[in-house]
Amino acid sequence: QVHLVESGGGLVQPGGSLRLSCAASGFPFSMYAMIWYRQAPGKGRELVAAITTTGSIAHYADSVKGRFTISRDNAKNTLYLQMTSLTPEDTAVYYCNAPRSGPPPDLAHYSGSPTDYWGQGTQVTVSS
Repeated sequence: QVHLVESGGGLVQPGGSLRLSCAASGFPFSMYAMIWYRQAPGKGRELVAAITTTGSIAHYADSVKGRFTISRDNAKNTLYLQMTSLTPEDTAVYYCNAPRSGPPPDLAHYSGSPTDYWGQGTQVTVSS
C-alpha cells in the first residue's frame, strides 16, 4: 500500500524557518519525480517545488525562489522542503505528490492529478 506522510509543519514567526519531510513507502520512490504543493485558505493549489528522480534538477515557484529548497534522499525514500525567510503568505497546507504516470514532460508546471499519490498534508502557519 502506498503511503506519503508529511511532517514538520507548525507555527513559526515571520522570518523563521521550517523543514518539511515526506516519507514515502509502497512504491519505487527513486523512480518518481516528486512535487510539493500548497493550498492556502480560499485559494487554489500551487506547485511550490518539484524535483527530478535523481535530484539533479529542481524547479520552484517564483514566490519561493531563493527561500525554499527541495531535496530528496532516495536511500531513505524521503522528500524534503527546507523553508526559510517565511512570511504570512506562506501559510498553507503543504502536500507532497508523486505523479503516477511518470515524470511529467513539464514538471515545473504540473498541476497534479487525482490519480497521483498524495500525502495527507501538513499545516504551516506563519504568524507573529
